[in-house]
Amino acid sequence: MGLGGHDDTVAEYVCQLPEQARKLALDELREDDSSREQSLVQFREWINKHPNIKKCRTDAPFLLRFLRTKKFSVPQACEMLERYLIIRQLYPQWFQKLDPNDKDLAEIIDNGYLVPLPERLDGKMVLFSNAGKFDPHKYTAAHMVRVHSLITEALMDDDLNQVNGYTYVNDEAGFSMSHISLWSLTDIRNILRCIQNSTPMRHKNNHFLNISSNAVKLIEFAVSLLSEKLKSRIQIHKSLEDLHKNIDTKILPKEYGGEVPLSEMISKLKATLAAKREQLLALDEMYIEIDEKSCPLVSEMNEELGMGLEGSFKKLQVD
Repeated sequence: MGLGGHDDTVAEYVCQLPEQARKLALDELREDDSSREQSLVQFREWINKHPNIKKCRTDAPFLLRFLRTKKFSVPQACEMLERYLIIRQLYPQWFQKLDPNDKDLAEIIDNGYLVPLPERLDGKMVLFSNAGKFDPHKYTAAHMVRVHSLITEALMDDDLNQVNGYTYVNDEAGFSMSHISLWSLTDIRNILRCIQNSTPMRHKNNHFLNISSNAVKLIEFAVSLLSEKLKSRIQIHKSLEDLHKNIDTKILPKEYGGEVPLSEMISKLKATLAAKREQLLALDEMYIEIDEKSCPLVSEMNEELGMGLEGSFKKLQVD
């Protein structure tokens, strides 16, 4: 896998997308064989000439994450890659050492906190999370983010995921004040910024289920920080029946009305992660030099939250 910042030996990319996904890629992302080839050449040139990028993957599956997320605008894809490399270094506790054999991460995955569903929804990968399966007394907010990072990194090279995007189903049953207390406001804002501006994923729909009064306020706060486009893709369901109206029931875990038990889905995920372990750990070899004084992203992430925001969160905890 071409990790070298100045490595010209890159495997030839052969597009394996089925016809329907190809058509979607052309309609929504302006992607065809010629735009893809030209963009990959330009992207690699930019990486090779970048004064601060010392090591970076340059294989097509990796670069297409960014090109597809940014609809083949090479300048925007370059900017997103730069942000991606910088935040990996600014927040190693969130984005580095993504090891499926890590004891804590393995336990959280075994508990069923986050699992990709084996069947797609209209071509989209569905990520299913269950807040009640994450123990806030045993694990930290960093554990939570790293589990998401580990699983999404294992999915992001997939062509279909890049083109069709992701849908999220979040069961908030069991979400408590202890979960809220794991997070500082600055961390919530920064992780949302990372998701929106630095993570090469096409986020499609976000479904929430079983929201307690504790969770409502945190979700409202988080939603207030999202772009209008992402806000418009959030749906809150009052019941499982309501969710079933929006999502093909059979793709859900058996425990939610589907056909495959959660335990089988977890086993499949663990096999995927084990197969990709070396590739996941190799991500840490990528390196960009950051001048903390002049890097706009550093100051953007470090800027103090306005009092309005702090105030609104304090109020949220008192109510």
